Amino acid sequence: MKFHKVSFAILAAALVAFGVPAKAEVSEVRVAKQLGISYLPLMYMENLGLLEKHAKAQGIADLKITWSTFTGGGPMNDALISGNLHFASGGVGPFATLWDRTRGSLGVKGVTAMNSMPLYLNTRNPNVKTIKDFTPKDKIALPSVKVSIQAVTLQMAAEQAFGEGNHGRLDALTVSMGHVDGMAALLSGAGEITAHFTSPPYQYQELAQPGIRRVLSSYEVLGGPATFNVVWTTTKFREANPKVYKAFLAAFEEAIDLINKDKRAAAENYLKWSKEKDTVENIYKILNDPEIEYTTTPKNVMKYVDFLHKVGTLKAKPASWKEMFFPEVHHLPGS
Repeated sequence: MKFHKVSFAILAAALVAFGVPAKAEVSEVRVAKQLGISYLPLMYMENLGLLEKHAKAQGIADLKITWSTFTGGGPMNDALISGNLHFASGGVGPFATLWDRTRGSLGVKGVTAMNSMPLYLNTRNPNVKTIKDFTPKDKIALPSVKVSIQAVTLQMAAEQAFGEGNHGRLDALTVSMGHVDGMAALLSGAGEITAHFTSPPYQYQELAQPGIRRVLSSYEVLGGPATFNVVWTTTKFREANPKVYKAFLAAFEEAIDLINKDKRAAAENYLKWSKEKDTVENIYKILNDPEIEYTTTPKNVMKYVDFLHKVGTLKAKPASWKEMFFPEVHHLPGS
């Protein structure tokens, strides 16, 4: 019996025609978030089952979602590189760092921006009016030394205050602490922590206490509103799981819409899901702050990236923000 060679294209077409399934997408998606009201879109996705909903719309039934909570971007990046995580979330600093490190390999890029929010540097030291007043006796708590977006913003502020090349002037004063622990250390009035560079809602909760004042806002350093948090993943995951990726983005966009349409419900949901001790009115006030916006549009990301490249943290400098994000968000008016 004589056999003829069949081209790969014809064979592939035949397999599709006869219903032979292509390689299946993942049956479990591992997503990570951090603490704070800035992660509210991911909290909506988790608690309302939005990713499962949109996965079903893509024809993927029974998708398992495993949620993890991290206290900083560094450990989250390690988990993503090792394959123990599919979607990471955090500040622009950790995101940009991993984008730079994985160019030509895993190809980490941004899925979407999550919000624009100011970050406050608060202190209990009455002698500190500006960052120039910090002394070696002060210690500044922030999520991750040199890596977190707070640490990068502090470096940018230091260079503005002390001059070109002095971006690391205050690095020795910084201490890595999660937001909740940093707030507790600041408000205790004891110990070495005299300042805390944090995020909503913790910065507002701190300022509500006697003797706490704001030294700096990230918007002052950046010259306007800027993206605080980003969601990122690897090119490999996106290419291997196009339906899951599409479902994730659709679920995220729905979460953003739900928050923006009913901020009082969002405030109630945040307290219910986070189990933090605050009032609905306080959280509702934060959500209505005109400086706070839940949006998928990256804002002022390039100001951070340009600085990180200038000081040598990033080896590569993207031509624009679009080089760092996957094409699904390229239509947005980012910067």
